[in-house]
Amino acid sequence: MTTLTHEEIVRGLAENRESPNGAVRNAHAEALAGAAETSGDRALFREALDNLINAYLYSSESSKMLVPFARLLQEYDKYPGAFSHWEAHSLFWQFKWVATAISDSPGIPLESATGWLDEMERRYRIAGYSERPVREAEMWLADAIGEDERAERAFRSWLAAERDDMSDCRACELNGQGQYAALHGDDAEALELWKPVLDGELTCAEEPHRLLATSLLPLLRLGRADEARSHHLRGYRMARGNESLLPSVGKHIEFCALTGNESRGLEILAEHAAHVAPLANLDDRLDFHGGILVLLRRLRELGHGRTPAVPYEGSPRTVDELYEVLYAGCLDIARQFDARNGTTRVSDRFLAQMGREPLLAELPLGVRSVALPQTTSAPALPGPGPAGTAAAFTELVERARRARNLSHPGTDALWAEVALRLDAHPEADPLVRADLADQRALAAGRSGVAEAPELLKAVRDDYRALGLAERAALAELRLAGVAAQSAAAPTEVRKLLRVALRSAEALDAAEPLRARRIALVELWTIRMESYLRSVETSGTDDDHDHHDHHGELAAELTDFIATHEGTLADLVAEAEEMLGRVALTQGDPERAVPLLAASAARAALAGRPWQAVDPLVLRAGVLMTLGRTEEAEAAARSALEHVAEVTDAETQGVVRLTLGDVLLRRGEAAAESAEHALAAAHWFDQAGLTADGGAHARLLLARAYAEDGRNAEAAEVLQSTLADLLEHGDQQTVSVREFLGDLLRRLNEPRPAAEQYLLAAEVTKGWEDPRPQASLAHSAADTLDDAGLTVEAAAAYERALELHRLTGGVPVAEVRILRSLAWLGLREEVTATTVSKARERMEEAAEVLEAALAADPGALVLRSELAQTWHQLAQVLDRHVQTNEQSKESADEHEETDLSDAGAEPAARLSPAEVDGLRLEEIELWDRAARVYAELGPDHLWDRFQCLNNAAWTEQERGDADAGAARVSALIHEARALPEDDVPDGLLPSAESLLAQLSSED
Repeated sequence: MTTLTHEEIVRGLAENRESPNGAVRNAHAEALAGAAETSGDRALFREALDNLINAYLYSSESSKMLVPFARLLQEYDKYPGAFSHWEAHSLFWQFKWVATAISDSPGIPLESATGWLDEMERRYRIAGYSERPVREAEMWLADAIGEDERAERAFRSWLAAERDDMSDCRACELNGQGQYAALHGDDAEALELWKPVLDGELTCAEEPHRLLATSLLPLLRLGRADEARSHHLRGYRMARGNESLLPSVGKHIEFCALTGNESRGLEILAEHAAHVAPLANLDDRLDFHGGILVLLRRLRELGHGRTPAVPYEGSPRTVDELYEVLYAGCLDIARQFDARNGTTRVSDRFLAQMGREPLLAELPLGVRSVALPQTTSAPALPGPGPAGTAAAFTELVERARRARNLSHPGTDALWAEVALRLDAHPEADPLVRADLADQRALAAGRSGVAEAPELLKAVRDDYRALGLAERAALAELRLAGVAAQSAAAPTEVRKLLRVALRSAEALDAAEPLRARRIALVELWTIRMESYLRSVETSGTDDDHDHHDHHGELAAELTDFIATHEGTLADLVAEAEEMLGRVALTQGDPERAVPLLAASAARAALAGRPWQAVDPLVLRAGVLMTLGRTEEAEAAARSALEHVAEVTDAETQGVVRLTLGDVLLRRGEAAAESAEHALAAAHWFDQAGLTADGGAHARLLLARAYAEDGRNAEAAEVLQSTLADLLEHGDQQTVSVREFLGDLLRRLNEPRPAAEQYLLAAEVTKGWEDPRPQASLAHSAADTLDDAGLTVEAAAAYERALELHRLTGGVPVAEVRILRSLAWLGLREEVTATTVSKARERMEEAAEVLEAALAADPGALVLRSELAQTWHQLAQVLDRHVQTNEQSKESADEHEETDLSDAGAEPAARLSPAEVDGLRLEEIELWDRAARVYAELGPDHLWDRFQCLNNAAWTEQERGDADAGAARVSALIHEARALPEDDVPDGLLPSAESLLAQLSSED
């Protein structure tokens, strides 16, 4: 075994602290602790033990911290004086973790656990710490062993004890207090206690991560489903892949199982497949696997027991198999706790969790998930009760016929129920069977089935035999429609239309439906003739003929409306919608708007509100393109009102997507827009359009969340459907990746944000216009800069600068890049060379702006940017001076003691004259910038004050505080003379405070 040097161990510890939590970090920490002990350096050994304890804590092996903690405690007892104040504090702080780990380890006897708790209390008392953490640890131990009275006393003592340096942060304490309330059935109290953490007012390394998961079921039990959804999206994003948060991941999986989101739960399980193996921390395993078991049980109940789950201990497992092995393991752990504690408290709670029933049948989450495969189950048939009587069957048939005559969306479902019940009623008259055959033929025609014409002919003949000529005439018309749908020759379709018309006209004059059948043939003929004419001229390349087709169609529809207005309202409404669509095709949206409105109104008055949905949705979209947003919203809301009886899931999705889009684009109702987008995504999923309409609905949902400040939820939704959205062309790919980059940047995730910008920029490389690529490269550079990736950021800035210059006409973008490059060059070190390069960048930026101002002297933004450039150049020079002073002080301090570099060449430092020259230049630059800000007016008072503030202190450093005070005093007098609303809040107090400080310095 290779022995590590002292330097290698120190470097290894530094690297280990920055490593991702998990088994790899733990193994490395163990090796470093062993090497440190072998080295004989006690201080280094203590540091390595401390590091090992922390590594274990933030992993699934937290129970392993007991051994290194015991070693560290021995070191403290032997050499207490060797521990620094911070090391001693850390040791006592870790006592709390150990107390929890002992309580959560069933292999440690109860007497030992109690003994450790007593030892913790004793040591805290001797060290002068509050008993607050001790009482909290006692409360949880008492709760686990079923000593409820003792737990309650400890809880009260915990709250009563003073907070001090050993107290957990407020976020963690509120977590525990709320959990105690929830365990006692008070969900409302728990959520009230958790509120500051859940709202982001109190945070720490693992909060609100844990509480967002813990709050899920209490929220559902209180009926606060929207908050629960939000907490799931935010919380899972924080917990995903974090070993120390596997119990929280289990809660998210359980939440999915109890809200009808079993497929989502299965996806989360798959993302953590590597962690499903037995965990060293038994309490964490019980929590994590417990949540998984609730999901697996639900999947079994839904008939998915044979569905593949995730591997366990190297072997693939189905849902049934994984359930059995995890259930046996968890039950064994629970019984180990019971045996140790002398109570059934742990197993009782586990079994209660296993028996939980769904809290909601279905809660749309917004994120994309792959639907579970359909399970086969026999349909329930009516028994001997009321639903199976002949009278009930007759009433069902009549309802189906009424729905058919109204073209009601629920017609198919009613006839499907009739078909299921028919065998139980052999006495049913032949007309029922003919009607069912008609329904089957109609469905075949809609689906383009090859046998549809033969089925329709049989239906026609059946109706004729039964003496129902009006139904037979309708079948003749449908034959023409099927022929057109199957691309039959125009002559054949026209022949069938003529037959349908003769059949309608041949109906008895006393037949109530005769006029309707004739009008229906007329309307179908108008529609199909337009199609047939386009087919006949499709190969002629004659645009004139094409426009004539629209003109003829418009004229025919107009005549139809005039002829039948006042009699056949639903057919006239259909013709008006068609005429509105023709107007749009002809490029006349203003004419389309009233036609679509009239169609919708007429359909609603005719008692067919579902027929109004399509024209209203179309009208809303047209009005948005015309900028008439209020009318668009009204149309979309009306469509939502009328869609209630529509059974088509896609239509439901389209209506909600339309309204959500209108609301978001109006910029007034992001929260409501999100609600409609969420519902739209759900309906598109039901329609099997997850990758199409569902993807667009989720994109809208993400934008609405972002507009509402819910960036984590927006990112989670967007990332879940990203692959779908990238299939919709380069323009959308670029837009979506840029949007995701913006979200990730707001969430302080600069590296993945930069990746999205760069991927988007890659797509734009072949575009004729370089501006999108330039903008994306600029965003990537800014984000790489935020991430501290200096080399990568510089390369991206240079590329963005090149593209902006290629584009031309974007001086502001150019100068901002040049200024960023200037500061980037000073990140690693501030030397005469780096300052010189930074100065060149700043001066180049000023030259770009001055050239742009020569062409457009009145451009206020250019003048503001020029002032900002001078301001920043002064700051660069000030950085040089300050670094020089710090270097000089450091050298003076070590001049006598540091002999190791005696032969080294000292870094060149500025002479007093050079320093003074730089300070004078700084003052002149800040004065120059302040004068421009003054010319730009009150909106730039803060910018101006910052310049004067910097100039004043620089003058004070030169021994001339009066000059700076005079500048500030003049600004104060000027600001007091301005209207109160023109002076930024806080400016006058800040300026007056500065003036007082300068006066005192003087």
